[in-house]
Amino acid sequence: MSKPIENRYEFVYFFDVRDGNPNGDPDAGNMPRIDPETSQGLVTDVCLKRKIRNYVDITKANQPPHEIYVREKEPLNRQNERAYINNPDIDRPAEKKLPKKKEEAKKITRWMCDNFFDIRTFGAVMSTEVNCGQVRGPVQMTFARSIDPIIPLDISITRMAVTNEKDLEKERTMGRKHIVPYALYRAEGYISAHLAAKTGFSEADLELLWESLINMFEHDRSAARGLMSARNLIVFKHQTALGNAPAHKLFDLVKAKLKDNSKPARAISAYAISVNEDDLPAGVTLEEKI
Repeated sequence: MSKPIENRYEFVYFFDVRDGNPNGDPDAGNMPRIDPETSQGLVTDVCLKRKIRNYVDITKANQPPHEIYVREKEPLNRQNERAYINNPDIDRPAEKKLPKKKEEAKKITRWMCDNFFDIRTFGAVMSTEVNCGQVRGPVQMTFARSIDPIIPLDISITRMAVTNEKDLEKERTMGRKHIVPYALYRAEGYISAHLAAKTGFSEADLELLWESLINMFEHDRSAARGLMSARNLIVFKHQTALGNAPAHKLFDLVKAKLKDNSKPARAISAYAISVNEDDLPAGVTLEEKI
């Protein structure tokens, strides 16, 4: 494997949605997620990580060292068993147990990190019936939150087809569609060099992460999600592994504001995204990937 990254990073990621539902809430009839106190829209970190996984899966064809651990219809225990199959010198312990020898346990966990991109990146709890240990990932993200309040729309739709024979006499059936007319969302992320050293998260993995954030919506189209687009990816790189400034001070340098408060936004052109580079702390460099 390549050498793990040696610098700490933070990033700010902007994306928008037009006439779509970026992340439905199953506890609210799949309406767009919302903060009830501020009416700002929310997109979970899990949703964003899923799109990153899907992009890597597509571009790397699920081949090592870029396999995806958390996949649809792929039992995790089956994935875990492969670590023992590929290390025949290690006896598989009793259910839910790691090998007693520390070096053997580390070897099993290392095999999982070496082969699965999302374990190296986000970490994983692999202590199931087939135990491969636990890994804390170097890359973590916040929920994305819309810059301004959103007003989700619940729209009636019709379809000409019917499901059952008994409904043949009906002219059409009715349905519902939940959309956000337009919203710009902001998410923030953290990348730890200390944790990267433990999982093996490398410079090549880092570049693949940036590539995924930039392109993942292009391969995640659906009628439900409308038009979603990556708009800006602002990366802060520290000179050291420990970092040269608190993350919140770096995030405060990035602002997104509505240009005209007299009318609702319906396009990215309605917003101004700015970075106060004059107050950038010593030892931190900035790069805009989009």
